[in-house]
Amino acid sequence: MKLVPILAALAIAAGTAGAAAQTPKRGGTFNFAITAETPTYDCHASDTFATLHFAAPFYSTLLQFDLDSFPKVKGDLAQSWDVSADQLTYTFKLRPDVTFHDGSKLTSADVKATYERMRRPPQGVVSVRQATLADIASIETPDAATVVFKLRDVNAAMLEHFASPWNCVYSAAKLAEDPTFPTKTILGSGPFRFVEHVRGSHVSGTRNDRYFKSGLPHLDGFKGTFLLQPAAMINALQGGQVLAEFRTVSPAERDRLKQALGDKIRTEERSWTLNLMVVFNTEKKPFDDVRVRQALSMAIDRWGGSQGLARTTVLREVGGAVRPGSPYAIDPKELEKFPGFSRDIRAARAEAQRLLREAGVGNLTFTLTNRTLAQPYTPAGIFLVDAWRQIGVTVEHRQLETSPYLAALGGGNFDVAIDFSNLFMDEPSLGLAKYLSFDKAPENRSRAIDRDLDKLFEQQIRERDEGKRRTLIRAFEARALTQSYQVPLLWWHRIVATHAAVKGWRMSPSHNLGQDLAEVWIDQ
Repeated sequence: MKLVPILAALAIAAGTAGAAAQTPKRGGTFNFAITAETPTYDCHASDTFATLHFAAPFYSTLLQFDLDSFPKVKGDLAQSWDVSADQLTYTFKLRPDVTFHDGSKLTSADVKATYERMRRPPQGVVSVRQATLADIASIETPDAATVVFKLRDVNAAMLEHFASPWNCVYSAAKLAEDPTFPTKTILGSGPFRFVEHVRGSHVSGTRNDRYFKSGLPHLDGFKGTFLLQPAAMINALQGGQVLAEFRTVSPAERDRLKQALGDKIRTEERSWTLNLMVVFNTEKKPFDDVRVRQALSMAIDRWGGSQGLARTTVLREVGGAVRPGSPYAIDPKELEKFPGFSRDIRAARAEAQRLLREAGVGNLTFTLTNRTLAQPYTPAGIFLVDAWRQIGVTVEHRQLETSPYLAALGGGNFDVAIDFSNLFMDEPSLGLAKYLSFDKAPENRSRAIDRDLDKLFEQQIRERDEGKRRTLIRAFEARALTQSYQVPLLWWHRIVATHAAVKGWRMSPSHNLGQDLAEVWIDQ
């Protein structure tokens, strides 16, 4: 078996090996919190954790990341695979015993239909995976257990993209009847069968007794309770009404839980493959002017803000388009050269005011669209409004619940917004894809078209020489940060709190991974 080289390795959280060595107990219903309600059932159309924490237990993917040796991948539906010497053909052999929850058999036809839908979405279907799967030239199914992907060119990240948690495999028969079927109906082959979704309350699932992984799942079922207010979530976690929340808690919330529960609560921390971004709607004036975008970025004291915000929020590190500290990350000294990343905030703000006057908008007023999630969106919004006030800009801070917030960003109904880059791995192509032209990447909410960025992206993903690829990534990042269609604010630090009775769950640098709950059990 030939595998695409993996570029980074992260330590596994302390205690995982010990937990895995215990004999799992079967039974029980696992109650956990979900701090946002999903805007859609469709994994392919979403890039928010709210969808995966809701839907992942119901679905399977072709591959998945092995959280005991992240970032290596392992099979899920695929029991084996082979990559050709020229890295243009990926052949997967599927497990022979997989059925959907309605009893129909899952075959290579379902995998093909799923990937065709993601790479070439039909009318009425949204796929935010389209750009990352664009190199697939054709998909062949020589038999029911074999699926062959032919690429049009080498893609350095292709194997990892096959392990994306967003690539939920759907029924080809259901998609043929209605391509929008997954937006309103749950039908997967995962460890749990869908029971109900009560909007504003919970989602629940019951054990799939025909799950293809022997002995799994351990639980009888689960209930994900929507707790959108931080205080309500922490109270429920402290009181034992829920036993986990898998996104994050703040440093203060972590300390409160530890003080109240002692060794009954477990907290794990890790650098996070996620950042907040400031996105400018380039279809609206004056944000079509690079001087205005640069000025607004230059007003933000990222270096000073990172120290203050780290004390009360999960916002932590200053970085570019690639996670700080990861193999292809930009050096901080190089980053300081770009608009918005200077450590001399006084000089930067003076230059920002000059640029706004030059652009004819010395008294700029606009609305900042933000999400209602208190951690860390609300403090980030307050931080930005204050930063822009320092250069004489007046900003209205508008916060929306997850569904209308995503609709506003996706529809271009905003001036400036706080967006997020929600990654599941450090491979640079995933993070850079968000900066591609809007007609190639719907997740680029600035709606900008920049063919130079498109060209640099193509060059870096094809390059097999690591040094040359690094140079191309830096060139891409330099243009993206200079044009400032959308700019990183700060990268996150993940803090997960679970009751000590919760076993089998594995911490990772992404809150998108490990959420199928197949190996989770309760030690009670």
